Amino acid sequence: MNLNNRTRLIIIGSFILVVTGFIGLSSFDDATKNQNLEQTNQLDENVHTEFQFGIPVDNFTLETGVIQRNEFLSNLLQQYQVDLTTISKLAEKSKEVFDVRRISAGNPYTIFKNAQGQAEYFVYQPNKIDYVIYSLRDGLDVMMHKKEVVSEIRTVTGVINNSLYQALDEQSVNPDMATKLAEIYGWAVNFYSIQKGDWFKIMYENREVDGETIGSGKVLSAVFSHQGKEYEAYYFETGEEGKGTYYDQEGNSLRRAFLKAPLKYSRISSRFSPRRLHPVQGVWKAHLGTDFAAPQGTPIVATADGIVIASAYAGGNGNYVKIQHDNVYATQYLHMSKRAVKRGDRVRQGEVIGYVGSTGLATGPHVCYRFWKNGKQVDALKQEFPPAEPIGEKFKAAYNLHIATHRGLLARVNPLNPNPLQSLREQYTFNIEKLLAHSTSNDDQASTETLLVPRLL
Repeated sequence: MNLNNRTRLIIIGSFILVVTGFIGLSSFDDATKNQNLEQTNQLDENVHTEFQFGIPVDNFTLETGVIQRNEFLSNLLQQYQVDLTTISKLAEKSKEVFDVRRISAGNPYTIFKNAQGQAEYFVYQPNKIDYVIYSLRDGLDVMMHKKEVVSEIRTVTGVINNSLYQALDEQSVNPDMATKLAEIYGWAVNFYSIQKGDWFKIMYENREVDGETIGSGKVLSAVFSHQGKEYEAYYFETGEEGKGTYYDQEGNSLRRAFLKAPLKYSRISSRFSPRRLHPVQGVWKAHLGTDFAAPQGTPIVATADGIVIASAYAGGNGNYVKIQHDNVYATQYLHMSKRAVKRGDRVRQGEVIGYVGSTGLATGPHVCYRFWKNGKQVDALKQEFPPAEPIGEKFKAAYNLHIATHRGLLARVNPLNPNPLQSLREQYTFNIEKLLAHSTSNDDQASTETLLVPRLL
């Protein structure tokens, strides 16, 4: 029995020694692994891999260029040791992603060459945001990607001395802002009678790619002073339709039943008049419409929802379209270069129905806009229309808080002294949805957007 106990003690002691040794060896092994991992991380920190278009460039030589006239993918890639069979296969594979036949002169490209001078990647940029990677490696592949778009909230202000375009250009704002303002205020401000001394304040999204401005995004708020009256506009989303609209300081929609004009931005060349010397016929007669001069091919839009009751060519009218809006109102658009709708089509406000031309009796490109009320032609610019539905009561509190934020920010800028406060770049920190309480997603751009917003002080 004593022998058995002694044996047991020996066995237990041996087991303890084995376990202890195993634990010690494991700890040593873990320590060694950790040390190796730290050394690996230190090596990784010293290695900086550079990427362009998501491709590591360490093993490549890059050549950039611009597509020239009569230059195609085939004759371009052949310069980099790519045979016609490979190019043909790549072109076939690209059809579902970005057809090589859409490669246009004037757009940039980048070639990734290996040590032997052979192209392994061809990257084409059809615009500032999109880029297409044609991989010439084994298997061939075509991928389309988007660059990151940075949206920075900016404010701009200015006084109009000559034209709105010039005033915006003086503040280094993309000219497309004039069109956006015309769309926002199209139901309230007559942009065809802007006067010297009118001024504006705008808060908007400035969109950048690779540090370069590519255009303005959504206008978030604005104040436009016209003929001594200030018109406020605030973009707000109720979440009911997924899209926002513009309201004034009282929560009334800036939208009206009819647009002021069938062109987004132009000039009035001739007004509605009971007696005018006809520029072609040379006789005095009534001019029962308003002429808007614009470059040939400028899109003409329906000023309100309705049904096309005529789309034809007729003598002095040239190509024209007529729309019945309801039992009271109808509109007509004359001298088009081309019609974009046919009789019986249902159109929405702002939808393109044709293009500016000079068909019929016309001395130059313009659209003659005619307006019927109860079967009688009247001056479209003198008509007053009630606004669309105001903001709902359940959104009033959120809206009032929303515009209070914007009013405070716009109050900081002075039209008479625009430069010092033109940009609020250094104050941009918070998420726009938390600060401005609305969504700023762009349906027409699926690219990633970084939003930089002003801090409230």
